[in-house]
Formats: sequence, structure tokens, C-alpha cells
Amino acid sequence: MLLRRLHRFQFVSALYVTCLLSTMAGDALADNWPGWMGPTRDGVYRETGIIEEVPAEGLKIKWRTPIAGGYAGPAVADGRVFVFDYVKTAGEAFNNPGERANLDGRERLTALNEETGKPIWQHTYDCPYSISYPAGPRCTPTVDGEYVYVLGSEGDLRALRVTDGELVWKRSLKEDFSAEVPIWGFAAHPLVDGDSLYTMVGGEGQGIVAFDKLTGEVKWKALDTAAGYCPPSIIQHGGVRQLIAYTPTSVSSLNPASGESYWSVPIAPMYDMSISRPMVDGNLMYASGIRSEALMIELSSDSPDANELWRGEPKEAVHSANATPIFADGVVYGTDCDQGSLIAVDSKDGSRLWETFEATKPGEKRFIKHGTAFLTRIADTDRYLIFSETGDLQMARLTAKGYEDLGRSRILEPTAECFGRSVVWSHPAYANRTAYARNDNEIVAVDLVK
Repeated sequence: MLLRRLHRFQFVSALYVTCLLSTMAGDALADNWPGWMGPTRDGVYRETGIIEEVPAEGLKIKWRTPIAGGYAGPAVADGRVFVFDYVKTAGEAFNNPGERANLDGRERLTALNEETGKPIWQHTYDCPYSISYPAGPRCTPTVDGEYVYVLGSEGDLRALRVTDGELVWKRSLKEDFSAEVPIWGFAAHPLVDGDSLYTMVGGEGQGIVAFDKLTGEVKWKALDTAAGYCPPSIIQHGGVRQLIAYTPTSVSSLNPASGESYWSVPIAPMYDMSISRPMVDGNLMYASGIRSEALMIELSSDSPDANELWRGEPKEAVHSANATPIFADGVVYGTDCDQGSLIAVDSKDGSRLWETFEATKPGEKRFIKHGTAFLTRIADTDRYLIFSETGDLQMARLTAKGYEDLGRSRILEPTAECFGRSVVWSHPAYANRTAYARNDNEIVAVDLVK
């Protein structure tokens, strides 16, 4: 009897340790989402233990928290969810692509408890708007260690303390650099790398500016160009690290430490709408712009150099606007600005492999202007999380052969407007086996645990 109890105790103890180690291993694979498109800005979600398809009964909502307007996606780091919005106090808000709306109000960064959605702190400042599509900020907060950085629609660049929201430093791109506010507002999500912060500013010799992330002091300026709307990114290629800036006139590569130019390839999307990040797959880089602008660049493996491989033509490639394509295994997947569908493109020549409206507006048969879906690839798989402009969180298998629906769940109502239809235009965050998404009324946390 005693021996049997001892064996039972040993079995239960071993089972407990196994479960504990399994839980610890799962926790170790949990990941933050500290800024736009994830930890490395590549749109890849690397956590394990998440769903393999969306269940028929839909996804479980963990919490909802009221917020105000904006296009800025949430950021998630170390137990906090950061959301950036705009509280309008006066003026008429309207959406006209060619006209600026004049409003009074406040931009506001809120830190929420990731488990409950309850506010921890808020930082607000007065910010009159004179921009088109004036719902609120465009830039996702960027979290880096002890600090979180925001760039508002009118060019307010601020560093705040993560713990309590205390202001560390601030700069005004409009006042300090005499930068012209783009008609659709500043939209280049700040990039933090090492001890520097990079963002597009715009103007002669200051298309992009590197700041000291701790003080806000300027380290260097580069490029004669308007700001455009595309966030900078960093790649490792040709034996060096390269800072990539997609401006209204080119895709340019710079030395991140000095701003020295490595290479530049011209591309000129209409209305200065360089928006989506140039994406890399192997030695290829794809840059996309509205209407008929698309460019495949071949990167040199031996030196920081590059050359044009092909250009997209009408009815070829995919011409994206406010949702960055994903480039994987020789195929570019993105939503087309003019056509409104999700399109798969062969990287060899720009030919279209397939297209579908299931990712943007299911049931559509022809064109929806600026049809939008935000794609996130699940690491080491051909499955994608897709947040559509309709407020649905979807999962699908995307390959060169086609689109396979793996279920969808309505998690938010579309509250913004685009050409007469209601849309959600905000990139979600994925962390803690949870999806975090927002519209102009609320932010929601959605359970993704398998």
C-alpha cells in the first residue's frame, strides 16, 4: 500500500512538473507587439499555441474599452496596451481627399492593462487639426524599453515614460523644422533602432531625420523630399544594415548611423502617396504605390547596392495604399487600391496569380475603391490572420495556388467612412495569444488561444 502511494505521488509530481514546464515554455514563446507590424515590422506573428482556424461560433472577446477616433493601431508591451486617439472639441469633421478639415481637439495616448483593458494612465495635449480624413492619429505608438514614442497627425513627436506617461521630451516637426504637414497628416510610424529614432519629416535636406531617442536632439538629416506617408525600416543586406526610406519620388537606402546614401531607385506614386513599407523576400524588395506604381528591386548580396528588376503595369502587380503587402516564398500578397481585392503576384515578373474579394469585402464582384485588409503571416506556416475593413478578423491559407478560407469572426463595427461605405482602417496588434484591434469608438481584445 505504501509503495503504491509512493508511486502515485511520484506520478502526480512528474505530471505537475511536466505541466509547469510546458506552461513556462509556452510563456517563453509569448511575444510583445511593440509597434507597427510587430517587433521587426515584417508583419509576422511568431507566438505559438494559437488557433489554427476561426471556430464556427466565433472568437471570444476578452474585453472592450471605449476610446475616441484614429487610424493608429495599438502597441502591446510588458503588460500594457497603448492606443493613440483624438478627442474632437470643435469643428466639422468630414472626409474629402482634396480638402483639409479644420478641427479643435486633443491627441491622447492611453496605456491600458493588457488583461482587463482598464486605463493605467493618459497623456493628452491640445492639437488643432487641418488635415484630410481627420479622425485622429495615423501612427502606431512605438515602445522601446522604458519609453513609448508617438507621432501625431500635425507632427507632434513625443517620448513618454512607459510606467506613468510622464513627458521625457517633445519636438514639433511643423515648428522646429518648418515642415509642411501632408494633406493626410504625418503617418510615418517612428522607428527606434539602437540609440536612434527615425521618422519622415519632409523638406530640403530633411526628408528623413534621425533623433537621439533619449533627448530628441537631431543626429542627422538626409534627402530632399516631401515626407510622404511611409514608415522607415531597417534591413540587413549586402554585408551592412540599411535604412530604407520610401519617399514620394524614390526608394532609397541610407547608412543608419550617418544618413549617407547607399542607393536609390525612382518611383513616384500619385499624390505623394508612398504609404506601404517596401517588403523583402530573399534578395528581392517590393515597393507598391497607388494606381499603376509598383517596383521590384533586386538587392546586391555583395555590397549595399540595388537595381530595378521590373515595374508593375495596369492589371499587373498589386498597387497597395494604406495596407502593406506581405512578401513570402516568391509571392506578394496585398490589397489593390483601385480594384479593392486581395491579389497574389508572382515576384518573377509581376503577373497576377489569383485575386479575391473574400479578404476585403466578401460577396463583392467588381471594384471597391481602396478596398483594405491588413495581413499578418503566422510564422513558419502558410496561414494568415486578416483584419478586413468590414471589422472581421479572418484566418486564411495563402499560397501561390489560391486563397483558402479558415473562418472569420466579426470583432468590431466599421466606424470610419471611405467613398460612401463604412470601414475600419487600423492595423491590429498580436501579443499574449490575443488580437488587439480598434475603431473610432472602442478597442477590443480577442482571445486567440488554441
